[in-house]
Amino acid sequence: MGHAALGRTIYCGTLIHSVSLTDLDVLERSIIGVGEDGLVKFIERDVRLEDVTKLVKQKYGWVGINVVRGDGTGRGFWFPGFVDTHIHASQYPNNGIFGSSTLLSWLETYTFPLESSLSSLPKAGRVYNRCVARTLSHGTTTAAYYATIHVASTNLLADICLARGQRAFIGRCNMDSHIHPEYYKDISAESAIVDTRATISHIKSIDPDYSLIAPILTPRFAPSCTPAALASLGSLHKETLLPIQTHISENEAEISLVKSLFPDHESYAAVYDAYGLLTPKTVLAHAVHLSSEEVKLIKSRGSKISHCPISNTCLSSGLCPVRSILDAGIDVGLGTDVSGGWSPSVLVAAREASSVSRQRAALVTDKDEEKEKIKLSVAECLHLATRGGAKCLGLEKKVGGFEVGMLWDAQYIDLGALVGNDDETDLRRHGGVDLWGEEGWEEKIAKWVFCGDDRNTKAVWVGGRLVSGKMETTD
Repeated sequence: MGHAALGRTIYCGTLIHSVSLTDLDVLERSIIGVGEDGLVKFIERDVRLEDVTKLVKQKYGWVGINVVRGDGTGRGFWFPGFVDTHIHASQYPNNGIFGSSTLLSWLETYTFPLESSLSSLPKAGRVYNRCVARTLSHGTTTAAYYATIHVASTNLLADICLARGQRAFIGRCNMDSHIHPEYYKDISAESAIVDTRATISHIKSIDPDYSLIAPILTPRFAPSCTPAALASLGSLHKETLLPIQTHISENEAEISLVKSLFPDHESYAAVYDAYGLLTPKTVLAHAVHLSSEEVKLIKSRGSKISHCPISNTCLSSGLCPVRSILDAGIDVGLGTDVSGGWSPSVLVAAREASSVSRQRAALVTDKDEEKEKIKLSVAECLHLATRGGAKCLGLEKKVGGFEVGMLWDAQYIDLGALVGNDDETDLRRHGGVDLWGEEGWEEKIAKWVFCGDDRNTKAVWVGGRLVSGKMETTD
């Protein structure tokens, strides 16, 4: 689908990435060398960019290389690709449509009818191609996707991600419970597992090492599955050690439904734990209304949380206490949660994570010092969008930052010309960031987070391959 391997390549300019939950590292006048295998081979800081080819020849013996130069005026930078830990590719046509509904009524009114229609492969192809192309254009290099119950169209999503070069986890939804409409549910727990195995086999056939595309076990959420289905998925995880994705404590009515369906279990989290689904490889989306005991249980099992601030707001689910979850030692990433969330952009999710933390601070305390502790900083939100998400998906040694030995999953961000030096007719091409020439990098990054959009994302690479946009390459 147009992505290209660049061979041994030097990327020049300013590199910015998260080095801890609270800190970003800004490497000005730097270069990063990426091998033909897509791995970072070396990083050099504070170099004379005009002497790049001479430097890498003398120090590393690299000749005949490609060079991609970023903006030299301090208005562009390389940033790690975003990691979306929770997105429903099958819901993409409903982006921005949620009416006045809350979670359960939204599923019945909008979601299940749309997902059921993706049994049609031509329609599924249109939906999934656009969803993957759109997320790539927003800088998402890794995505954990929910598909539908249909094997053929779920497999098609895997094929499309592979063809377009996006790193992806593909989940066939398991949902055999009576709460689902007859037109859209698994026939039985047994058939659900057979179909899940079929998708696992397909992904294994197209990417044997799961180097780019991997299956992920997907009990839609506890009420979607009978005890037999949950038990079978727990056994399948034990057999395959595949990752797991599902939902938890998104909405109070949902929590009540779990209690009614699983009365013998103490909590929502305890249901997953009882069936072997609360593991270090489990990503739990939302976690808005966890009890303190559930937090302790999730921490003890090493499970992860996908924070979905956009959909939590849109469906009136609540304000997730992210600071408390982080303080408990639980790993957290960001999810766009399309289409409960209206944007496929992880940058927007980072922006909304900041806003939600500020709203929560205003609601829970009137003490300024306590409010500051609850708020998420720009650096923290970008950590969740990159390294945090990578940790949730077991990729922390491969993606999410710029380090020797990691994959070149990256995006180039161009903040545009300074105000006063551009033709105002070009404003539509440059995104919503206005620079005045007086901003330091901290201010520029903040402006990108709160004002930027996909127009600032000029090009995207996954594993060293250009998969979206374009930039000039020299040799």
